[in-house]
Parts: sequence; C-alpha cells; structure tokens
Amino acid sequence: MNITSQIKQPIFNEMELFEKKFHESMTSKVALLNRITYYIVNRKGKQMRPMFVFLTAKMVSGGFVNERTYRGASVIELIHTATLVHDDVVDDSNRRRGFFSINALWKNKIAVLVGDYLLSKGLLLSIDNGDFDLLKIISVAVREMSEGELLQIEKARRLDITEEVYYEIIRKKTATLIAACCALGARSVIEDDLQVENMRKFGELIGMAFQIKDDLFDYSEEAIGKPTGIDIKEQKMTLPLIYVLNTCTPQEKKWLINSIKNHNKDKKRVKEVIAFVKNNNGLAYAENKMVEFQQEALSLLKNYPDSEFKDALTLMVNYVIERKK
Repeated sequence: MNITSQIKQPIFNEMELFEKKFHESMTSKVALLNRITYYIVNRKGKQMRPMFVFLTAKMVSGGFVNERTYRGASVIELIHTATLVHDDVVDDSNRRRGFFSINALWKNKIAVLVGDYLLSKGLLLSIDNGDFDLLKIISVAVREMSEGELLQIEKARRLDITEEVYYEIIRKKTATLIAACCALGARSVIEDDLQVENMRKFGELIGMAFQIKDDLFDYSEEAIGKPTGIDIKEQKMTLPLIYVLNTCTPQEKKWLINSIKNHNKDKKRVKEVIAFVKNNNGLAYAENKMVEFQQEALSLLKNYPDSEFKDALTLMVNYVIERKK
C-alpha cells in the first residue's frame, strides 16, 4: 500500500462521499463550464487538502464528522482549484500534473472566468448554508495567498529577499491554505477556539515545511513534476539561494545576482549556480529549517489521545518532507 493510501485509510469512506459532493458542488447550467469542470475533476491530484480537513476533524472530535466538514472540504478544494487555474494563466503554464492546463486547452479568458466561477461557488456554498465561521477562515486564506504572490513578485524584481521576508512569502503563499484546511476541519466539529488555533498553527507549520521541500526539488536531479533550475530561470528567491547569498563573499554575491538577473536562460550558468548553492551548504541549511518546522508541527499533536487519525496526520507530516515529488 502506498503512503497516500495509508494516510487515506481512516477516512476512506469520507473521501469517497466527498468526491461525489465535490463534483456536485461544481455543477452549472452552462454546458461549457460542465465540460471544463469534468476535465478538472478527472485530473485531480492527491487531494491532500480535503484529507487534512477530515483527519483534523476526526482527531479533535474522537472520530466524528458532519455535513459542515464535507462542505468545508469542498470549499477548500474549490478555492484551491480556482487558484491553480489562475496560477497557470499568471505563469503562462501549459501543463498541470502532466496534463494540459485549462488555459492551454480553452485559452486565458475562459481560464480566468472558470477560476472566478469556482471561487464564487466556494463562497456561496458557505453562505447558503450559514457557515460564516468557516467562510471567515477561507476568506483570510484567499487574501493572504494573493498578498504572498504579490509580495514575491515585488521582491523578485530587486533580488533582496531576507530570510524573514521569504518565510512571510511562503507562509502566505502556501502555508495559509493548509492552515485553513486544519482550522476548518477542527471548527466544523468543535467550538473550542484554542483547539482551532492549535490546528491552524499545525497546518501552517506543515505548509512551511512543504514549500521548503518544493524549493529543494529545484536542486535535485530526479525526475519530478517540474524541471530543475526553473526557480532560478524565473528569478524566484528560495531558501537555499537566500542563505548562500547572505553568507558568500561580496564578489561571489555579485556573480550570483548577475547570473540570476542576466544569465538565467543560460543552461550552463544555471547549472553553475545550482552547484555553487550546493557546495556552500544552501541545501543543508534549508533541509535543517524544514525539519525544524516539521518537528514543531508534530509537537502540536502530542496532547491529543492516540488514534488512527492522529497516526495518519503524523504520517502526512513525515510524508511532506520525505516525498520524492
């Protein structure tokens, strides 16, 4: 049994029912929209986000979920899908998980409108059912994700990102949605603000570790979903690079910045940058930070009674930093 199936096992029935409810939540009277959403549903990823919602809900409630949990998971997945569709337009990307992206098949205008449609469907699912507490959690995540993306664009132009700013970017860009999944799962079944905040923090820490792992893939030789060196080509400042920029000599820093700014399309130069970052402990430093976030996340689960849901969440946290793609 692969690791995703192991994580999914304690919530297998919930995930099966969720698939059905999620598909229903996307339906429209417009045939073109239904064709596109059918395409999206049939090319789903690992569905980590709904899994976080259900596992968190079951762990904090002692194995209990309700309709609010299903709606929360659907809203998260609708909004996550909307952001992916919009991201592909922003990045001018033609592929998503090995398949053609929406903008590649139906052009940018339709992709933007489909993203907007999914976003509004998510918000209305909460409003129509009076889930205003869940809606607040999600709306904060959407705001922060937009801020994170814009902060990254603003900083990438100047290539002057400090480690603190980098953490702020990834907290907003990536971690905030996983934080929302965990807070939402908890809030759907309990009213205890302290526990909901605890789970939000748990999700945020996993999200931070997850993004650092993603950044490390840019330096790996293995065949993963994205080509190596792409962050450098796109002038994205990631933790291994930031660390090396802050610890190398002024001369080396000048060469690095010049390489990223003016030679980021030169394959040989990009390889030299990757080698330089590796040789100057950039990867080791980032890996240590990733493990720190992972350990802090695990420490937040200690006070919960042992259960298959807690075990699955622990497995999920470890999978985040051990995954190969």
